[in-house]
Order: sequence, then C-alpha cells, then structure tokens
Amino acid sequence: MTINCRGTLLSLDTPLLMGILNITPDSFFDGGKYTSIDLALAQAEKMSSEGATFIDIGPSSSKPGSAISDPEVEIKLIQTVLQQLLHSFPNTYFSIDTYHSKVAERALDLGASMINDISGGQWDKNLLATVARYDVPYVMMHIQGQPKTMQLSPNYSDVVTEIAAYFAQQIEKAEAVGIHDLILDPGFGFGKTVAHNFELLQQLDYFKTLKHPLLVGLSRKSMIYKTLESTPEDALNGTTALHAWALE
Repeated sequence: MTINCRGTLLSLDTPLLMGILNITPDSFFDGGKYTSIDLALAQAEKMSSEGATFIDIGPSSSKPGSAISDPEVEIKLIQTVLQQLLHSFPNTYFSIDTYHSKVAERALDLGASMINDISGGQWDKNLLATVARYDVPYVMMHIQGQPKTMQLSPNYSDVVTEIAAYFAQQIEKAEAVGIHDLILDPGFGFGKTVAHNFELLQQLDYFKTLKHPLLVGLSRKSMIYKTLESTPEDALNGTTALHAWALE
C-alpha cells in the first residue's frame, strides 16, 4: 500500500512516523513551547533527525474544552512557519491539522503535503472537495461531538463498530469527491472514555476491513496517565508501550 505525497509514492509496508508540532499557546501538553519560528525550527529538526517522515503542524488547540478555531487566526500562524519549515527541511513532508477549507487551501498552496482533519469532513462542507482538488493524502479522524463538549459524557453502544460505521459513511463521501489517499484515525481521546480508548486499541485490527491505513496518535494522552495515576510529563514510557502495541 502506498500514498502519493506531491508526486512521491510513500510505501506503507513499514510504519511511517509523524511528529507533532503545535504552534499555539494553549495546545495539550506542549502549548506555548514552539510559538516562535526559531523554536519551531529546532523542534522540527529534532523530530526529523529522530525519523519523522511527516511533521504535523497544529495551528489551533483541540484539547478538551477548546472552542472551534478561527480560520484566519490559523492562517496567520501557519504562513510564516510553514514557509520556513519547507525551506529548511525539503525532504520532510508537512501535514496541517485543520478542519477549515480556507486553511487547508492556503497551506496546500504554500506546499503542505497532507491535511489532518479531526472532524472527518463534518464541520466544513468544502474541506473534502478542497483536499480532492489538490490530490494530497487526507487523514480522516473520528470524534464524538466537538472539543468543547467531547469529554463531558462520551457514550457508545459499541465503540468499535460505531466508529467503523462512521468511517464507512465518511469514506464514501471522500471518495465521491475524488480523494484517493485516505488514512483513518480512530481519534483516541476525542469523545472517548479511558475504557473506550483501550477497547479501540485492543481491536485495531477490526478496521482492516475498511482497507485504508490507520494513523494512531496516543502520545501522552489521558488514557495513559490516568491509568498510571501520573501526569502527561511522565507518560512517555506508557506512550512508547501503547504505540508498540498498536504497531503489533
């Protein structure tokens, strides 16, 4: 299986690694750490040297309790940083974490290689068509509700089959507008309890029936530090263990 990034076919026969570069002051765990260009470049250099194929730029916070972001604010945050990153790391692919079509369009015009959408195409009716027009890979995540409310009372009859059904529906919409390279993200921590998250992790192979690659993002999430009665700062070993489990 491959995905096409700006004319380069990337093989998914072995896992590709994604680093997260949040450039907002209020993102989960690392909010405010990389708000200057110099700090963002240094972190990108670190992740690239550690083997990241993709670096995912986050111009808005989606931690529990966050409001829907302003696309104009996202564009202002992205423009200068993305241009510098593309110049400094020509062999790294940059993904943009956004659910706004205007932001996706601007980032793709600048040279971004992928769109990572926590809404799965639900919140902006133009986003899927925008991604299709640029013919770049699209990460479709599952979320129950929106960040402001998603962790108030997550509820499922069967979390795995309900998320698979959601993906089947959204995949049909994405393919109908011409998106060719779809990556599915179950959305650990986005409208799920700790129990829901571990059930998803235990049954990841269920999603093979959808015939699309998976993106698994577990880094320092609450399912780890709540289980260990720890903190996000002390959740790196748990992150490593769960990512290893997901790969297996």
